[in-house]
Amino acid sequence: MITCVVDYVIDPAKIADFERFAAEWMRLVDREGGVHHGYFLPAEGASDEARALFSFESLAAYERYRALFDVDPEFVAADRIRDESGCVLRYRRTFMRPLLPDWSEGEAEPG
Repeated sequence: MITCVVDYVIDPAKIADFERFAAEWMRLVDREGGVHHGYFLPAEGASDEARALFSFESLAAYERYRALFDVDPEFVAADRIRDESGCVLRYRRTFMRPLLPDWSEGEAEPG
């Protein structure tokens, strides 16, 4: 499994536009076989940071998804929300592999 972590610098005055943009990408990742773990938005105070995490079974599966960016009309429309609203000032992608807890059956979760 590979997880894509996207760190955004957003325009806090355009959070509603960013939420529309995010909702479309969550739907598209799901449509293409990925698992979207959500967008994480500023909760209180002034902030211009947001984050998204989504996973695909492999880098090859992620690359099949990425190949649709300039050709699939729904992908183009989702990016148009970002481009026309100016809600995203910049972003950066990082690829990670998750290390998940492996609780033994019947064993209590720590903490």
